[in-house]
Amino acid sequence: MSEAAAPQLRRTLTLWDLVFYGMVLIQPTAPMGIYGVVSQRAQGHVVLTILIGMAAMLLTARSYGRMARVYPSAGSAYAYVSKGIHPALGYVTGWSMVMDYILNPTICAILCTKLTMVYAPWLWRPAGILLFAILFTALNLRGIKASARTNEVICIGLGVVVLIFLGAAVRHLLGASPSAAELTRPFYDPATFSWGLVLGGTSVACLTYIGFDGISTLSEEVENPRRNIMLATMLTCLLIGVLAALQVYAAQLVWGSWTGFPDVDTAFVQVAGKAGGPAVLGIVNVALLIATIGSGTGAHLGAARLLYGMGRSQALPPRFFGAVDPRTRIPRNNVLFVGGLAFLGGLLLTFELGAELLNFGAFIAFMGVNLATFAHYWAKRHERNLANFVLPLAGFAVCLGLWLYLSPLAKWAGAAWLLVGIVYGAIKTRGFTGDLVSFDAPPEESQAARPLK
Repeated sequence: MSEAAAPQLRRTLTLWDLVFYGMVLIQPTAPMGIYGVVSQRAQGHVVLTILIGMAAMLLTARSYGRMARVYPSAGSAYAYVSKGIHPALGYVTGWSMVMDYILNPTICAILCTKLTMVYAPWLWRPAGILLFAILFTALNLRGIKASARTNEVICIGLGVVVLIFLGAAVRHLLGASPSAAELTRPFYDPATFSWGLVLGGTSVACLTYIGFDGISTLSEEVENPRRNIMLATMLTCLLIGVLAALQVYAAQLVWGSWTGFPDVDTAFVQVAGKAGGPAVLGIVNVALLIATIGSGTGAHLGAARLLYGMGRSQALPPRFFGAVDPRTRIPRNNVLFVGGLAFLGGLLLTFELGAELLNFGAFIAFMGVNLATFAHYWAKRHERNLANFVLPLAGFAVCLGLWLYLSPLAKWAGAAWLLVGIVYGAIKTRGFTGDLVSFDAPPEESQAARPLK
């Protein structure tokens, strides 16, 4: 008898398994948290921003799927750019990813505080941010980690909440009988339309879709990965885009304006209250709070794991960042460190600025993956055809355009982060002559961090 082969992952996941997994990562309530910010930024054209963002993400999703064909064991923008173009550009992509990982728990703490203040307006904002930063830290110090089954149940529950809101909105609108002009205003309002405003809003609205890239990490467990990874990634973006467009369309019709929100960060909750009264307001508010606590806890652990990976590879001081608690198997120092950053960040940042900074890093990653796809398939002559020429470059151009429409403050802050990273990289590699820093999170925890929903 021949020697037993080493165990390998089984290819059991179907196309629709992947799509559902993508929906779990992104969550059906994705646009609710940013509705008010985007509404004010785009002066009412929220539906249009969601649809433009969907087009950009579909192009980028295709590029992720194409790169997953070539590097099925990678699954991150850092890896795709490093392997597809050059390690130096991969380094820039990876450094921008570090900012995203660290910002996730920060903006989750901010939003959780705002959602709590809907019922407790007397809550002092710094106290709320401290409370949730401590909560995320404590849950992760105990080694608590939501299972995939729990995340699926939460996703289904949030889907039910979306249906409850849409039902209440339809009932409200049937009584209000909106005019034809009111029905089209969420797409185009001649009184306020401006491409600059719409694209500025879209640069924030793309937060709705962030997380779809996690599908590519399952390449080694998928039936026919060359076909299904790309299809699932694009289908997930399409389904989330349609569902998000329905939610924000109904919300704007119910509210009737893009102004007058008591708090722009919890605008969707107030819309739910107008549509269905205190009961629907409470359901939506609690659902968003639960979802955001889950996102914050997972993002917190993901950031700690990424820092652990950097410490383990000597990119950060290993005695602190590379240490693991022997009992819980958790990088305790990093969990505490990220908790402190979440608190400080929550005091210094607004929800809108935090979301824009997160998108600053995400757009850099998306541009990198689109360019890596073009470089591999067209420039390196692996599969030259019109689609592999036009679509990756179109994805790059759209993401670049949206990146340019981020607020000046977000671009300056993001540029400062990149500058620090470049200086750090130059010192660490003696002028980029040595091995570059690796931004690979430990494989078993690569999905711990999912962006805010």
